[in-house]
Amino acid sequence: MLIVTSVNVNGLRAAAKKGFVEWLAGTDADVVCLQEVRAEPAQLPEAVRAPEGWFTAHAPAEAKGRAGVTLLTRREPDAVRTGFGVPEFAASGRYIEADLPGVTVASLYLPSGEVGTERQDEKYRFMDAFLPYLQELRERSAAAGREVVVCGDWNIAHHEADLKNWRGNRKNSGFLPEERAWLTRVYEETGYVDVLRALHPEQEGPYSWWSYRGRAFDNDTGWRIDLQVATEGLAGRAVKGFVERAATHEERWSDHAPVTVVYGA
Repeated sequence: MLIVTSVNVNGLRAAAKKGFVEWLAGTDADVVCLQEVRAEPAQLPEAVRAPEGWFTAHAPAEAKGRAGVTLLTRREPDAVRTGFGVPEFAASGRYIEADLPGVTVASLYLPSGEVGTERQDEKYRFMDAFLPYLQELRERSAAAGREVVVCGDWNIAHHEADLKNWRGNRKNSGFLPEERAWLTRVYEETGYVDVLRALHPEQEGPYSWWSYRGRAFDNDTGWRIDLQVATEGLAGRAVKGFVERAATHEERWSDHAPVTVVYGA
Protein backbone atom coordinates (compact mmCIF):
# COMPACT_ATOMS: atom_id res chain seq x y z
CA MET A 1 0.00 0.00 0.00
CA LEU A 2 1.13 3.54 -0.79
CA ILE A 3 -0.56 6.67 0.60
CA VAL A 4 0.21 9.92 -1.22
CA THR A 5 -0.93 13.40 -0.21
CA SER A 6 -0.56 16.64 -2.14
CA VAL A 7 -1.22 20.15 -0.87
CA ASN A 8 -0.48 23.74 -1.85
CA VAL A 9 0.56 25.25 1.49
CA ASN A 10 0.31 28.91 0.35
CA GLY A 11 3.56 29.74 2.13
CA LEU A 12 5.05 27.01 4.32
CA ARG A 13 6.24 29.36 7.07
CA ALA A 14 2.73 30.73 7.50
CA ALA A 15 1.11 27.29 7.25
CA ALA A 16 3.48 25.93 9.89
CA LYS A 17 2.18 28.51 12.37
CA LYS A 18 -1.45 27.71 11.62
CA GLY A 19 -1.56 23.91 11.85
CA PHE A 20 0.57 22.29 9.14
CA VAL A 21 3.09 20.89 11.64
CA GLU A 22 0.33 19.22 13.63
CA TRP A 23 -1.29 17.90 10.45
CA LEU A 24 2.01 16.40 9.27
CA ALA A 25 2.58 14.73 12.65
CA GLY A 26 -0.82 13.04 12.35
CA THR A 27 -0.88 12.00 8.70
CA ASP A 28 -0.64 8.37 7.59
CA ALA A 29 0.83 9.39 4.23
CA ASP A 30 3.99 7.74 2.93
CA VAL A 31 4.67 10.67 0.61
CA VAL A 32 3.65 14.33 0.96
CA CYS A 33 3.99 16.70 -1.99
CA LEU A 34 4.00 20.42 -1.20
CA GLN A 35 3.57 23.38 -3.53
CA GLU A 36 3.92 27.15 -3.17
CA VAL A 37 6.40 26.73 -0.31
CA ARG A 38 7.70 30.28 -0.93
CA ALA A 39 10.85 29.89 1.16
CA GLU A 40 14.45 28.81 0.95
CA PRO A 41 15.20 25.77 3.16
CA ALA A 42 17.42 27.94 5.39
CA GLN A 43 14.43 30.20 6.09
CA LEU A 44 12.39 27.34 7.52
CA PRO A 45 12.46 26.23 11.16
CA GLU A 46 14.29 22.93 11.67
CA ALA A 47 11.05 21.09 12.51
CA VAL A 48 9.62 22.22 9.16
CA ARG A 49 12.74 21.99 7.00
CA ALA A 50 13.61 18.45 8.16
CA PRO A 51 10.72 17.02 10.19
CA GLU A 52 11.48 13.92 12.23
CA GLY A 53 10.68 10.70 10.43
CA TRP A 54 10.81 12.20 6.94
CA PHE A 55 13.33 12.57 4.15
CA THR A 56 12.91 15.97 2.51
CA ALA A 57 13.83 17.32 -0.91
CA HIS A 58 13.32 21.02 -1.61
CA ALA A 59 13.24 22.88 -4.93
CA PRO A 60 12.96 26.58 -4.05
CA ALA A 61 12.33 29.23 -6.68
CA GLU A 62 15.11 31.53 -7.83
CA ALA A 63 12.62 34.38 -7.50
CA LYS A 64 12.42 35.11 -3.78
CA GLY A 65 9.10 34.50 -2.08
CA ARG A 66 7.56 32.71 -5.05
CA ALA A 67 6.59 29.15 -5.95
CA GLY A 68 8.79 26.41 -4.46
CA VAL A 69 7.99 22.69 -4.27
CA THR A 70 8.98 20.04 -1.73
CA LEU A 71 8.76 16.27 -1.38
CA LEU A 72 8.60 14.50 1.97
CA THR A 73 9.01 10.71 1.94
CA ARG A 74 9.06 8.14 4.75
CA ARG A 75 11.93 6.30 3.11
CA GLU A 76 14.96 7.76 1.41
CA PRO A 77 14.45 8.15 -2.35
CA ASP A 78 16.72 6.29 -4.74
CA ALA A 79 17.07 9.50 -6.76
CA VAL A 80 15.76 13.07 -6.79
CA ARG A 81 15.54 15.39 -9.82
CA THR A 82 14.44 19.02 -10.05
CA GLY A 83 13.07 20.70 -13.15
CA PHE A 84 12.22 18.94 -16.38
CA GLY A 85 15.06 19.90 -18.67
CA VAL A 86 13.78 23.29 -19.86
CA PRO A 87 16.16 26.16 -18.99
CA GLU A 88 13.44 28.78 -18.47
CA PHE A 89 11.89 26.74 -15.67
CA ALA A 90 15.00 25.03 -14.28
CA ALA A 91 15.14 27.27 -11.21
CA SER A 92 11.47 28.25 -11.06
CA GLY A 93 10.62 26.02 -8.08
CA ARG A 94 7.79 24.37 -9.96
CA TYR A 95 8.77 20.71 -10.35
CA ILE A 96 10.59 18.03 -8.38
CA GLU A 97 10.44 14.24 -8.67
CA ALA A 98 11.80 11.34 -6.66
CA ASP A 99 12.22 7.64 -7.37
CA LEU A 100 10.83 5.26 -4.77
CA PRO A 101 10.55 1.47 -5.15
CA GLY A 102 8.46 0.91 -8.29
CA VAL A 103 7.14 4.45 -8.55
CA THR A 104 8.26 7.98 -9.38
CA VAL A 105 6.42 10.66 -7.40
CA ALA A 106 6.48 14.31 -8.46
CA SER A 107 5.34 17.60 -6.96
CA LEU A 108 4.15 20.15 -9.54
CA TYR A 109 3.17 23.79 -9.21
CA LEU A 110 1.91 24.84 -12.63
CA PRO A 111 1.79 28.64 -13.12
CA SER A 112 -1.56 30.18 -12.24
CA GLY A 113 -1.72 32.72 -15.06
CA GLU A 114 -3.82 35.83 -15.55
CA VAL A 115 -5.60 36.60 -18.80
CA GLY A 116 -4.00 39.37 -20.83
CA THR A 117 -0.73 39.40 -18.89
CA GLU A 118 2.76 37.93 -19.13
CA ARG A 119 1.77 35.49 -16.40
CA GLN A 120 -0.63 33.81 -18.81
CA ASP A 121 2.04 33.69 -21.50
CA GLU A 122 4.38 32.05 -18.99
CA LYS A 123 1.69 29.51 -18.15
CA TYR A 124 1.29 28.59 -21.83
CA ARG A 125 5.06 28.26 -22.29
CA PHE A 126 5.20 25.98 -19.28
CA MET A 127 2.32 23.85 -20.56
CA ASP A 128 3.89 23.56 -24.02
CA ALA A 129 7.17 22.37 -22.51
CA PHE A 130 5.70 20.13 -19.84
CA LEU A 131 3.43 18.01 -22.04
CA PRO A 132 6.25 16.32 -23.97
CA TYR A 133 8.12 15.81 -20.72
CA LEU A 134 5.13 13.96 -19.26
CA GLN A 135 5.15 11.69 -22.31
CA GLU A 136 8.89 11.11 -21.96
CA LEU A 137 8.57 10.42 -18.24
CA ARG A 138 5.83 7.86 -18.79
CA GLU A 139 7.77 6.07 -21.53
CA ARG A 140 11.04 6.10 -19.59
CA SER A 141 9.34 4.81 -16.47
CA ALA A 142 7.43 2.10 -18.33
CA ALA A 143 10.67 0.85 -19.86
CA ALA A 144 12.06 0.53 -16.33
CA GLY A 145 8.92 -1.14 -15.00
CA ARG A 146 7.94 1.90 -12.95
CA GLU A 147 4.68 3.78 -12.40
CA VAL A 148 4.37 7.58 -12.10
CA VAL A 149 2.18 9.97 -10.16
CA VAL A 150 2.45 13.74 -10.68
CA CYS A 151 0.79 15.47 -7.74
CA GLY A 152 0.20 19.13 -7.31
CA ASP A 153 -1.56 22.35 -8.05
CA TRP A 154 -2.24 22.08 -11.78
CA ASN A 155 -4.17 25.40 -11.75
CA ILE A 156 -6.69 24.14 -14.31
CA ALA A 157 -10.24 22.98 -13.67
CA HIS A 158 -10.90 20.42 -16.38
CA HIS A 159 -14.69 20.20 -16.49
CA GLU A 160 -17.73 22.09 -15.20
CA ALA A 161 -17.92 19.61 -12.31
CA ASP A 162 -14.50 20.82 -11.18
CA LEU A 163 -15.55 24.30 -10.06
CA LYS A 164 -18.71 25.65 -8.51
CA ASN A 165 -19.05 28.89 -10.46
CA TRP A 166 -18.05 27.62 -13.90
CA ARG A 167 -20.35 29.98 -15.79
CA GLY A 168 -18.69 33.05 -14.29
CA ASN A 169 -15.18 31.75 -14.94
CA ARG A 170 -15.30 30.81 -18.62
CA LYS A 171 -13.03 33.72 -19.56
CA ASN A 172 -10.73 33.46 -16.55
CA SER A 173 -7.39 31.71 -16.26
CA GLY A 174 -7.82 28.23 -14.89
CA PHE A 175 -10.96 27.48 -16.91
CA LEU A 176 -10.07 28.75 -20.38
CA PRO A 177 -10.93 26.45 -23.30
CA GLU A 178 -7.29 26.14 -24.38
CA GLU A 179 -6.19 25.24 -20.83
CA ARG A 180 -8.89 22.60 -20.51
CA ALA A 181 -8.01 21.21 -23.95
CA TRP A 182 -4.39 20.89 -22.85
CA LEU A 183 -5.41 18.88 -19.80
CA THR A 184 -7.47 16.63 -22.07
CA ARG A 185 -4.29 16.01 -24.06
CA VAL A 186 -2.47 15.02 -20.86
CA TYR A 187 -5.03 12.26 -20.36
CA GLU A 188 -5.76 11.21 -23.92
CA GLU A 189 -2.34 11.56 -25.56
CA THR A 190 0.12 10.71 -22.81
CA GLY A 191 -1.80 7.98 -21.02
CA TYR A 192 -2.22 9.49 -17.56
CA VAL A 193 -5.34 9.29 -15.38
CA ASP A 194 -6.95 11.90 -13.13
CA VAL A 195 -7.11 9.57 -10.13
CA LEU A 196 -9.68 11.37 -7.98
CA ARG A 197 -12.03 11.87 -10.92
CA ALA A 198 -11.70 8.20 -11.81
CA LEU A 199 -12.68 7.32 -8.24
CA HIS A 200 -15.54 9.86 -8.13
CA PRO A 201 -16.80 10.10 -11.74
CA GLU A 202 -20.20 11.63 -10.97
CA GLN A 203 -19.33 13.94 -8.07
CA GLU A 204 -19.29 17.72 -8.17
CA GLY A 205 -15.75 18.45 -7.03
CA PRO A 206 -14.54 17.40 -4.53
CA TYR A 207 -13.08 20.90 -4.42
CA SER A 208 -9.59 21.51 -3.05
CA TRP A 209 -9.22 25.32 -3.23
CA TRP A 210 -11.46 28.08 -1.97
CA SER A 211 -10.76 31.81 -2.17
CA TYR A 212 -10.22 33.61 1.12
CA ARG A 213 -12.59 36.28 -0.20
CA GLY A 214 -16.20 36.30 0.93
CA ARG A 215 -17.67 33.06 2.21
CA ALA A 216 -16.32 30.79 -0.51
CA PHE A 217 -15.21 28.08 1.93
CA ASP A 218 -18.40 28.12 3.98
CA ASN A 219 -20.50 27.93 0.80
CA ASP A 220 -18.17 25.35 -0.78
CA THR A 221 -17.68 27.64 -3.78
CA GLY A 222 -14.42 25.99 -4.74
CA TRP A 223 -12.23 24.68 -7.51
CA ARG A 224 -10.77 21.20 -8.02
CA ILE A 225 -7.30 22.11 -9.27
CA ASP A 226 -5.11 20.00 -6.97
CA LEU A 227 -4.69 16.69 -8.74
CA GLN A 228 -2.94 13.35 -8.59
CA VAL A 229 -2.29 12.39 -12.20
CA ALA A 230 -0.97 8.83 -12.48
CA THR A 231 -0.02 6.26 -15.07
CA GLU A 232 -2.75 3.70 -15.73
CA GLY A 233 -1.20 0.89 -13.73
CA LEU A 234 -0.93 2.94 -10.55
CA ALA A 235 -4.29 4.66 -11.08
CA GLY A 236 -5.88 1.22 -11.33
CA ARG A 237 -4.57 0.42 -7.85
CA ALA A 238 -6.23 3.45 -6.23
CA VAL A 239 -8.74 2.24 -3.66
CA LYS A 240 -9.65 5.53 -1.99
CA GLY A 241 -9.21 9.22 -2.71
CA PHE A 242 -10.44 12.22 -0.76
CA VAL A 243 -9.93 15.89 0.08
CA GLU A 244 -8.99 16.61 3.69
CA ARG A 245 -11.29 19.59 4.03
CA ALA A 246 -11.03 21.49 7.32
CA ALA A 247 -14.07 21.36 9.59
CA THR A 248 -14.27 25.15 9.79
CA HIS A 249 -12.84 28.20 8.08
CA GLU A 250 -10.82 29.03 11.20
CA GLU A 251 -9.09 25.62 11.19
CA ARG A 252 -7.63 26.06 7.70
CA TRP A 253 -3.86 26.45 7.40
CA SER A 254 -3.96 27.10 3.65
CA ASP A 255 -6.50 28.21 1.07
CA HIS A 256 -6.01 24.71 -0.41
CA ALA A 257 -6.80 21.40 1.29
CA PRO A 258 -4.71 18.21 1.15
CA VAL A 259 -5.68 15.72 -1.56
CA THR A 260 -4.96 12.14 -0.49
CA VAL A 261 -5.03 8.87 -2.44
CA VAL A 262 -4.56 5.35 -1.07
CA TYR A 263 -2.99 3.02 -3.63
CA GLY A 264 -3.26 -0.70 -2.99
CA ALA A 265 -0.53 -3.24 -3.56
